[in-house]
Amino acid sequence: MSADFERISSETLHEGKIASVRRDRFRYDDGAEADREIVSHPGAVGIVAHDGEHVFLVRQPREAIGVPDLLEIPAGKLDVEGEPPEDSGRRELAEEIGKAADHWEHLKTFWSSAGFSDEQVHVFLATGLHDVEQPDSGEDERIEIVAWPLADLDGAIDACTDAKSLIGLLELRRRR
Repeated sequence: MSADFERISSETLHEGKIASVRRDRFRYDDGAEADREIVSHPGAVGIVAHDGEHVFLVRQPREAIGVPDLLEIPAGKLDVEGEPPEDSGRRELAEEIGKAADHWEHLKTFWSSAGFSDEQVHVFLATGLHDVEQPDSGEDERIEIVAWPLADLDGAIDACTDAKSLIGLLELRRRR
């Protein structure tokens, strides 16, 4: 079953630093109309970075879900207007773990929660790692870098519980 639709109105309910909330009205090809509340987000990038021996993860507090030390792949919001996702990934990799990569490969782009949000997440594989100076992101981030043994990739998959990390690590496992 496929139904074409068009947005016929949109009202911003909240404009925040990270996301906004809109109420949009849609008309379907059968004439029916529906209101939907949509969380609008500029998108994000996640990086599966490994050096052949370790995959680099981060632990950080995720207050929204009440977890003080969520294990994740390095990631960040697409917060520079017009910046391509891969360039955002390069910036985030340096900011979060102090690394740069010689080789970048797009792994997957996915909708984080298509039922209520327009956020897309772009996941990249970064290899050929080398140390760089960790620039100050200007954010109040509390990040612990975790060098997880690549030989225990399944353990990292078991330890991660957020979508971008699971998708990225499972893609890495599928390609190995």
